[in-house]
Amino acid sequence: MSDAEASKTPLDPMSARPLYVQLADVIAGKIASGELAPDRPIPSENHLADEYGVARLTARRAAQELRERGLIVTVRGKGSFVVEQPTGDASEETEPNG
Repeated sequence: MSDAEASKTPLDPMSARPLYVQLADVIAGKIASGELAPDRPIPSENHLADEYGVARLTARRAAQELRERGLIVTVRGKGSFVVEQPTGDASEETEPNG
């Protein structure tokens, strides 16, 4: 049973890294793996707080971190949604011509 708890809450409160960054990394990993699909909502701040045993403000700051990374977009009154990630050719598009 402790294995299931450990896999469900991979956050380390004793780490030097803030909990919101750890939570953002967990969600980013779920986005990268496809567990959270593009154009689909991520769990609410309240759900994340309950699931990972953190304060709601920690979950809110994790969502802000994900927005800053360009992984999610928040629509007022609807929630936060996964942004469609560009394919591997995106680096070619961002390079200056010439």
